[in-house]
Amino acid sequence: MHCRLIGIPLQDGASRLGCEMGPSALRVADLAGALKELGHEVTDTGNVVIGELPDIRHPNPAVRNLPQIAAWTKLLTEVAYREAAKGMPIFMGGDHALSAGTIAGVARHAADKGRPLFVLWLDAHTDFHTLDSTTSGNLHGLPAAYYTGQAGFEGYLPPLSHAVDPANLCMIGIRSVDPAERETIKRNAVTVHDMRTIDEHGVAVLVRQFLEKVEAANGMLHVSLDVDFLDPSIAPAVGTTVPGGATFREAHLVMEMLHDSGLVTSLDLVELNPFLDERGRTATLLVDLTASLMGRTVLDRPTRSY
Repeated sequence: MHCRLIGIPLQDGASRLGCEMGPSALRVADLAGALKELGHEVTDTGNVVIGELPDIRHPNPAVRNLPQIAAWTKLLTEVAYREAAKGMPIFMGGDHALSAGTIAGVARHAADKGRPLFVLWLDAHTDFHTLDSTTSGNLHGLPAAYYTGQAGFEGYLPPLSHAVDPANLCMIGIRSVDPAERETIKRNAVTVHDMRTIDEHGVAVLVRQFLEKVEAANGMLHVSLDVDFLDPSIAPAVGTTVPGGATFREAHLVMEMLHDSGLVTSLDLVELNPFLDERGRTATLLVDLTASLMGRTVLDRPTRSY
């Protein structure tokens, strides 16, 4: 496969600085080398940078950095659409606000192919706020609501050419949801599996059910992996840690199952904040998880020491 690495030094959606260093940390952890060892062709396209900011304001006084997020969303929609036509884009972030643009762009590409886009959202949070409902004002809490076409973004973020059907969105690992997000999700057909569901049924059952749905629809699958999907004990480098996340084995199992399915066509790696890491262990884990997604098996996974 031709993997296209796109660095997105975006930290305007988060409350803590440091996510802009995420792409560099993934490069230092040798993401490209891990993919090449698996036989993939790799092109690192470098980092993208926004230009002029739009002059926009929102009546919700909590909203922060809206011009920046609008500019990033517009740029990343264009970049994702272009890169998806060249191979498998791997978007190296950057906070989760980037998914507003990356998923909008790959959804447009999927429409060109005449196929529906499905999204597997691996995260502690649903990120289903709107500009009206957010109380923190941190816009990394909005992308899922935006790319599924929820109301309230008109005139602020770029219009969507192709929204993702909420019924095609599966969230796994959820364990922090605000009341306003709960209400919006209830009005939609999003599949949400919290950590209790994983404890009761096992992550393999949940992933398998979703993959069967994607395959039956001849869908393309975008995976959005947030560091806080993982338990903080194994992945400390994130500003939004929530205890009780996925274990090392659960995370690798998800990635291995995704590889076996052959359905994944694009990937986000988000919320990596190297400033909060411990000797690069989280960046290294993300590289290892990506390698599992791209074909590395337990029999040839290298031993890591910290």
